[in-house]
Amino acid sequence: MVTSKTNSGQVSSFMKSGRPELLPEHPGRLLLADDEHLVASGLATSLEELGYTVIGPASDGQQAIDLCRSDQPDMALLDIRMGKCSGLEAAEVMFREFGTPVIIFSAYSDQEYVESGTRIGIFNYLLKPVPKEQLRVAVSIAWAKYLAYVRQTAEIQQLRDRLEHRKIIEQAKWLIVKRKEIAEPEAMKMLQMQARNTRRTLVEVAKGVLDSENLLSG
Repeated sequence: MVTSKTNSGQVSSFMKSGRPELLPEHPGRLLLADDEHLVASGLATSLEELGYTVIGPASDGQQAIDLCRSDQPDMALLDIRMGKCSGLEAAEVMFREFGTPVIIFSAYSDQEYVESGTRIGIFNYLLKPVPKEQLRVAVSIAWAKYLAYVRQTAEIQQLRDRLEHRKIIEQAKWLIVKRKEIAEPEAMKMLQMQARNTRRTLVEVAKGVLDSENLLSG
């Protein structure tokens, strides 16, 4: 049985905030899509017996996208061949727009499908029929891969932010050097003192300096 404190929208919230800690330790709400009713019913039953809440099943890719938009599942399990929109096409939209990780399942093991899934960020690929125990393992592995992905993404974004902040601070510092005709260390001390006095971050003060310069030059 899966125990999870996940709430609707946690995956979406992470993608908006860039904070991995918003993600639950385990997924709880899984969207299911398959155009074969008997297969979909069997998978839904297996997932529910494993302790997951099942959204759907959707009968085609477009319906799956609509359910993803309205119900914000933690993860989606999609058949690869469906009407209106394939599982791969739906997966790409779900991940790009909502940050929803996807497991693809199919009766086909064509290398083309596997490679396509990898390129658009599929986190697991299962061949039908899917036994319940295999389903449990696949979901756990896919979620672990997804957690690793979002943590790495957050770390990369944090690094980019730090580099961008450093660039802004440097620009503000040299602007003060030019305007005040003072040395670089003194200009930095002025920025730091202003940050302490106004209880703002150094980059916020630096942005204020640059905005003022832009306003005057404009």
